[in-house]
Amino acid sequence: MVTGYNVHANDIRQHLICYEGKGPDLLVVPGITSPAITWGFVAERLSEYYNVHVLDVRGRGLSQAGDLDYSLEAMADDIIALVDTGYFNKPLVLGHSMGARTAIRAAAKSPDSFSGLLLIDLPVSGPGRREYPSQWSWYEDSIVMAQKGCSAEEMKSFCPTWSEEQLTVRAEWLHTCQLDAIDTTYKGFHTDDIHKDIPHLKLPLRLVVAGGAPVINDDDVQEILELAPHAEVRVIDGAGHMIPWDDLEGFLSAVTDFAAA
Repeated sequence: MVTGYNVHANDIRQHLICYEGKGPDLLVVPGITSPAITWGFVAERLSEYYNVHVLDVRGRGLSQAGDLDYSLEAMADDIIALVDTGYFNKPLVLGHSMGARTAIRAAAKSPDSFSGLLLIDLPVSGPGRREYPSQWSWYEDSIVMAQKGCSAEEMKSFCPTWSEEQLTVRAEWLHTCQLDAIDTTYKGFHTDDIHKDIPHLKLPLRLVVAGGAPVINDDDVQEILELAPHAEVRVIDGAGHMIPWDDLEGFLSAVTDFAAA
């Protein structure tokens, strides 16, 4: 059963999609330009193991947009406030890319709100570190195209390995990603220091690395393990940054046996 719903939390309207399952609550926080609906094909499979709620991050999808704070701090406060509403029972958080950084900041601020963290291809850029590998023009050009109206075929030039169904959903929903919200997040990839938060993470923690992407390398993984020695690491060989889009079965294998607190 799939149900969309809205919650007023952290002074904004937050929209989520629930893919009902019999397991523990799982809150999925997607990446920089991924409205909740784009994770539908993943959430349906995850619902065999969890009761899945996928968030439209502020400024994306059906959540509140407009003149808002789009900082990492605000996004972290959003998911803390969501849990405080009582809709969830101390959820496990699965954060992809931007969502992983958001989950880290939220868990560092409010560790008792969550039962564990699944950090999917965590961007390790930040002050004094190498740049995030994707260029701003990729985001801006695709969003502007989507704002005008585009087809799945036109979207293929930005996501050449995706299936027709995945491209169709992205072409339909990408226009809901408010450009200045995405710009703030992208700049934050280079100015926000999430490494300072990692030593404060005492929750069960697993880092899932896309083995075919340049976002996290072996040295980055080693640094994270030094900051959080209890972390588990899974590498999905050959997968790009959008891991489930490239290897859904590998992704599911890497996350569905995670033991949360």
